[in-house]
Amino acid sequence: MENILKTHLNGLQHIGIPTDRMEETLEFYEKLGFDRAFETLNNGDKVVFLRLNDLVIETYESKEAKNAYGAIEHIALDVDDVERVYKIICDWGMNTLKEEIQFLPFWENGVRFFTIEGPNKEKVEFSQML
Repeated sequence: MENILKTHLNGLQHIGIPTDRMEETLEFYEKLGFDRAFETLNNGDKVVFLRLNDLVIETYESKEAKNAYGAIEHIALDVDDVERVYKIICDWGMNTLKEEIQFLPFWENGVRFFTIEGPNKEKVEFSQML
């Protein structure tokens, strides 16, 4: 039996890393070869997307940054139809965070996304760029 959700997933969109040391974080990843792909503010906090080939890191200012192993806050999966994926996830009872589809004005036309919790307290975001 084919997994219906799999037909809507395109792969990894980005990895989310909160930081309370933005400039140090940017310098570190730029030394590794990442380029700044997009910068913005979200509720007054700086958000920077860094790209190295097909790998994208979203780093964002947060007073709650762990500064410890396990500091990656979420992985985002790129989807082709966030509303359809949302319905599937809810039908399967996997939307444990009871999160609705949200919008952020990131990139050229914005993104729509929602987040669920995995079995290890990891957050998995389903994100569609518009």
